[in-house]
Amino acid sequence: MSNGNSITVVGNITRDIELRFTPSGQPTASFGLAVNRRWQNRQTQEWEEATSFFDIVCWRELAENASASLHKGTRVIVTGRLEQRSWETQEGEKRSKVEIVADEIGPSLRWASAQVEKNERRGPGDFQSARAQSAPAPAAEPSYASYDEEPF
Repeated sequence: MSNGNSITVVGNITRDIELRFTPSGQPTASFGLAVNRRWQNRQTQEWEEATSFFDIVCWRELAENASASLHKGTRVIVTGRLEQRSWETQEGEKRSKVEIVADEIGPSLRWASAQVEKNERRGPGDFQSARAQSAPAPAAEPSYASYDEEPF
């Protein structure tokens, strides 16, 4: 990424990945990630820890592969970009949040092993068949169903 807005985080998935499809059939997935930081306090010599929580969003094949491969508790490495998204609630309140839009997601092999299986390449429009097999997700705030393309 050449725009200077790139981030890499390593952490544990906090909730199972939620796979949805836009009205045009574009797959999108989201999940939470807990990133722990540990350091030694120089005054007390005690170890201290802090946890940051991030919302991760991914699109297309990455969304489908992440949904099929990863689950709550899995330690992963995520690279992507920070993006702020704004919306208005049904009550008219303005809301916004910062998310990580993932470019790559992989299992951390520091404490686990993984078996990699290469998928067949698919063409545009192949998401429609997957969408037909998926139950429609209820509208949630914020909803990705209103996006027709990956937000750039």
